[in-house]
Amino acid sequence: MSRVSLTFKGVDSAELINRITTALMMVEGVDSAEVGRHGAEVEGRVRREALVEAVKKLGVEVQ
Repeated sequence: MSRVSLTFKGVDSAELINRITTALMMVEGVDSAEVGRHGAEVEGRVRREALVEAVKKLGVEVQ
């Protein structure tokens, strides 16, 4: 299992944090995701690119 860190820009509401958490947890291979306003820590067997794509679909900029 590995840990992947993501950094966000433009996340300013609890609703969006919840949507990001749901999107990340739906990516195959994700075991856990801790999401905050400025980023996320994801554990599992997953490619970083898959996580970035899931977050970008919500209109969030990933750095």
